[in-house]
Amino acid sequence: MRHATGLIADDEPLLRERLRAHLTALWPELVLTDDARNGLEALALFEQHRPHIVFLDIHMPGLSGIDTARALNGHAHLVFVTAYEQYALQAFEQGAIDYLVKPIDSARLAHTVERLKRQLAGPIAEGAALDLMLDRLARRLEQRVQSKSWLQWIKASVGNSVRLIPVEQVQFLRADDKYTLVVWDEGEALIRKSIRELAEQLDPERFVQTHRSVIVNLRCVIEVIRGVNETAELHLRGRSETLPVSRNYLCHFRQM
Repeated sequence: MRHATGLIADDEPLLRERLRAHLTALWPELVLTDDARNGLEALALFEQHRPHIVFLDIHMPGLSGIDTARALNGHAHLVFVTAYEQYALQAFEQGAIDYLVKPIDSARLAHTVERLKRQLAGPIAEGAALDLMLDRLARRLEQRVQSKSWLQWIKASVGNSVRLIPVEQVQFLRADDKYTLVVWDEGEALIRKSIRELAEQLDPERFVQTHRSVIVNLRCVIEVIRGVNETAELHLRGRSETLPVSRNYLCHFRQM
């Protein structure tokens, strides 16, 4: 094999950039294709470039990393990227598929690179063995969602006091430089938690991400206006402003 080729699929631009930079430094011979922002783009780019390795974020809008892996059907070596080491360790205990934990650690990635170099000379996990591993990972994910205790209060500084905001009163959250703007029934406040942190802590049955910088409470949405290029705008109850829906997140509103 002259040069190994790889594809990165993740809905977070910053993570894609960092993983690409780390891989370039650790494995300069690896040829990386254009990045994918979601599972559907990953499949399209895979058909175009046929990379040997695919780095898949487990949580992507529309088509998850697990579903994307199933669709690839054993045609590439897989490395899952996850924020949850506790179930990754158990789900990948057989070792046929590797994983990386966010934020990416250079030493762990170096281990993965050496492992991939050895794997490229051998067979790709496929068929029943691949299905078994993906089923195990899917069960771990489902167990985590069922057992998770979702965020109930958001602590915010309002003037000289600290306010405990009930999550059910939150209308939306929007990234604001190094802060996140929390807008609730009684006001607004800036907090130091990132949108990504909040997305992992909020009940996905009630809150959905509509854009890389916005999370909205579904109870507040009264209208979805479709735009061009698979985008949309949300109108919220009692507010004149609209919130953007990028095409990566439009899947949440297709049935509304």
